[in-house]
Amino acid sequence: MALRGRELRTTLAEDGTLTLSLEDVTVAAPGPDEIVVRVEAAPINPADLGLLLGPADVRTMESSGTGDRPVATFRLPREMLGGLRARTGQSLAVGNEGAGIVVAAGENAKALEGRRVAMVGGAMFADYRVLNAREALPLPDGATSAQGAAMFVNPLTALGFIETMRTEGHTAIVHTAAASNLGQMLQKLCLADGIPLVNIVRSDAQAEILRKIGATHVIDSRAEDFRKRLADAVAETGATLAFDAIGGGDIGSTILQAMEQAANRNATEYSRYGSNVFKQLYIYGALDPSPSTLNRMAFGFQWGVSGWLLFNFLRRAGAEANARMRRRISDELTTTFASTYTATIGLAEALRPEVLKAYERKATGEKYLIDPTRN
Repeated sequence: MALRGRELRTTLAEDGTLTLSLEDVTVAAPGPDEIVVRVEAAPINPADLGLLLGPADVRTMESSGTGDRPVATFRLPREMLGGLRARTGQSLAVGNEGAGIVVAAGENAKALEGRRVAMVGGAMFADYRVLNAREALPLPDGATSAQGAAMFVNPLTALGFIETMRTEGHTAIVHTAAASNLGQMLQKLCLADGIPLVNIVRSDAQAEILRKIGATHVIDSRAEDFRKRLADAVAETGATLAFDAIGGGDIGSTILQAMEQAANRNATEYSRYGSNVFKQLYIYGALDPSPSTLNRMAFGFQWGVSGWLLFNFLRRAGAEANARMRRRISDELTTTFASTYTATIGLAEALRPEVLKAYERKATGEKYLIDPTRN
């Protein structure tokens, strides 16, 4: 068996030209433990944009090609090329996760043939995906590919935040960009598990999204009294752990300062080294690519700042925790872990200028789903 299909690829040339294109590929017959999936849905996550576009400025975009084989090119600043040397000259496939129908299976994976599955492992922005059967998860009866397409990255991230909280001995969480699909999942999980959550948003509309699902602490970072309200919410919840999707600017520093202020409300004596309450900030996103700034004298010396990456967490968590989290996702796929999309687009549409500019904005509440069967 040999199938022909398209694959969305990103290629960085030595001169700093980044090219996005649809390439024709031949899909070989699956090995004994492999399956071939006809992709029906794949979400565009912020993590995908890091590979798809990298640090490219969409204002430099030029379009060429044809309607069914569009090409988009960008220019990268020369000073950024040093850090991207490892990918120079490579044509890389994109898309962390997706869902579709198993159209062929190796001898050890025949039970999946004809089943609709969710999958993770990269190269999902394509007509077909060959992967090891263990990287796919059968969807519950009646679930659509669109419902299962985002079954891994956001759900496992939300559950990973809670696992991290429990493992490290924290009891409450602060989360930024909290009205996203991920943020809504986290809020639902925290409500179900009795975990206090402080949500930071950037508009009244985003705040309303969270309040409709039962959020208690929702704070608009644009409000004049933002810092006071944040400190009050942290004091009320006892939050000493934060997950920041923004990355750039001083939002992380502001959160740590609020935690220190909350801790000092109960202090019985002064210490020039700050409180003895440990505060942890994890940066897991880069919605703002500018440098992160820390006013370290504002929150004492009991703190930590680190990166948090889902795939590193999953490796550390172990098989039992991974299996437990996947079971919960499957059980609550259409409730707790339901995703909403701004629009569903085809593979060729994903390279149209207006579409590229839309999802490159990384706006909260805007999420695109690729359905390769559309074109």
